[in-house]
Amino acid sequence: MREARFAELTPREVYGLCRLRVDVFVVEQECPYPELDGRDLEPATVHLWFEQDGEVLATIRVLDDGAARIIGRVATARSARGQGLAAQLVRRGIELCDGAAIDIGAQAYLEGWYEQFGFRRSGPGYIEDGIPHVPMRRESDEDVAAGTTVTG
Repeated sequence: MREARFAELTPREVYGLCRLRVDVFVVEQECPYPELDGRDLEPATVHLWFEQDGEVLATIRVLDDGAARIIGRVATARSARGQGLAAQLVRRGIELCDGAAIDIGAQAYLEGWYEQFGFRRSGPGYIEDGIPHVPMRRESDEDVAAGTTVTG
């Protein structure tokens, strides 16, 4: 598992991360959207990925959104699916959030998968780039201790 902020990435690593995300989201899922949204460059953003022989197999990014964190751009190469790579990355992403609340805009068919990490639906479903999504949140340690939750 690799972990770096944008300024620490080599050009080859940036290319590999972007290529995988475009291959999965734009090509495979047929969703033309602005993949390069500027958030990768934010100083607090952390990129996590697995690679083998220079090829990125799976990746996520962790964003600081003020009171909460966001885990997004969860992508696994078709050839690497079923190996648990994304689950390992999400677990590490959660650790990096140091107990803060974490939001995810999950593709609807993955809602149950994200629930295994403590995420719960936090609002009504929506369509993004033609794909059904659900907002999900993993409560902060502070909210869990206080018994406060966000429900949809």
